[in-house]
Amino acid sequence: MTITDPVLALVKAFHDRGVRFVGIGVWSANLYGHDTGTLFGTEDCDLFLPLDPANELEAWTAARTAGFALEAAGEPLGEPLDRLLAERVIERRALVSAISPDRYRVDLSLVMSGYTFDEAWASRREFELEGTSIPAAALEHIVRSKALAGRPKDRLFLATHAEALRRATGHDLEPDE
Repeated sequence: MTITDPVLALVKAFHDRGVRFVGIGVWSANLYGHDTGTLFGTEDCDLFLPLDPANELEAWTAARTAGFALEAAGEPLGEPLDRLLAERVIERRALVSAISPDRYRVDLSLVMSGYTFDEAWASRREFELEGTSIPAAALEHIVRSKALAGRPKDRLFLATHAEALRRATGHDLEPDE
């Protein structure tokens, strides 16, 4: 799978509907990897959305338009897709995933360990792929967020790729104590 498949269709649909988002996680770190020649394996993509019910609803509509199914907790997202449901999802900071027809998962996250959406947005970098702009959180924020989350898969990623991440960012990236 290339970095553009199948996420690019979803990103284009988000732009068409004015959805605000910023890429986080390993998929977005790979956008920076094109600069350094270092790419990391990942099985999904994480997009960070603001705590805005109207934006969340537009993201769901865009995902459906692009052919993605929507799931929450492994089950189809409830119906109807309306403002009330979006408000409940935001209230609970629930994770909604957009699943492509070939089963690629794009998590529509409302949380990023250590950062608010506005902080991630303010420090984002825009990448251009096939004529489409993709906003990604600062690489330092992506890595620090993984360290702060402390999940086993994040610790393994950071340990496995410590040297490549050091080269890409120019310094060691440790969470604040």
